[in-house]
This record gives sequence, structure tokens and C-alpha cells, in this order.
Amino acid sequence: MAGHSKWAKLKHTKGKTDAQKAKLFSKLVKIISVELKQAKGDKTAPGVRAAVEKAKAANMPSDNIERALNKADEKELEQVVYEAYGPGGCALIIEGFTDSRNRTSQELKHLLSQHGGSIANPGAAMWAFQKNAEGVLEPISPIELSDEDSQKMADLSDALEEHDDVNNIYTNAA
Repeated sequence: MAGHSKWAKLKHTKGKTDAQKAKLFSKLVKIISVELKQAKGDKTAPGVRAAVEKAKAANMPSDNIERALNKADEKELEQVVYEAYGPGGCALIIEGFTDSRNRTSQELKHLLSQHGGSIANPGAAMWAFQKNAEGVLEPISPIELSDEDSQKMADLSDALEEHDDVNNIYTNAA
């Protein structure tokens, strides 16, 4: 019965789940860092508490949360908003947090060009959205995409969500 080890079977699934947790935890650490910076170091601020609760809900270990709170002073994260056009001419707003604007913009340009999109100038895509009462962007006039373009858009949104620096993606594609 050679080759029928339980560990051989488990290590592949464990590797996948560990990679997913690591990606989620790094995003949560960024959110905690940004909230703490906006609160000017006040760990009891509502935004910081909400970020910590979100991390606890994702089963992030408490020592990782403490490390993120202590390390937040060292990291210089800033919020970035990129405007872009995707497949079929749909408008995209990409929000995120980064420690290097240049690196993030180049990586996003590369991702967009791979999936039939391009970075737009500031204000070029924002016209297609309005903020609702909660501060979330909603499309003013949704655009219908062809089947091919909608598949490209789905691939692009998956690739953008996998990027560590990206938090929210808004599009006016229907």
C-alpha cells in the first residue's frame, strides 16, 4: 500500500487553505494599519475596533492582531484610487491601500493590459458613478457587455481581487 499516506493527501489541501488565509490576513493587517493611522494611533477608535472585529471574525490569531496594531506605526500605507476602463469600455474604480504608489500603479497597468483594460486619467471614469448614503459608489448608467467582454471582465475582476493592494472594485458593467 505504498503511496497511500493521509499526509500526502492533506498537504495539498492544507497548502491551499494556508495560502488563502495568508492573503486574507495580509489584507486585514493593511486595513488595521490604515484605520489606526486615520485614528492617529488611538486603538480605541471605532474604525480600528471595527477592523479588529473583522479580523477576529476571519479567525485571525490575536497575536497577529496585536502585532498589526504595534507595527502600524512603522508602515507608511496610503489610500489610493485608480480609474480605469475595462473590456467593452466599462468604467472601473479601483480602491486600495499601498506602501508604494509607483509599484501598485505599474502592477495594475500590467493586470489591466492583460485583460483588455487600461488606466484612465483622474476623473475620466468617475463620471459614471455616484456615492450613495453609505458612501459606496454606484453606477449611474450601467453598460451591457457582450458575452466575450463579460468573460474578460470577470477574469479581470478576479485578477484584481487577488492583488494584495486592492480592496474594492466598482464597475458600471451590467
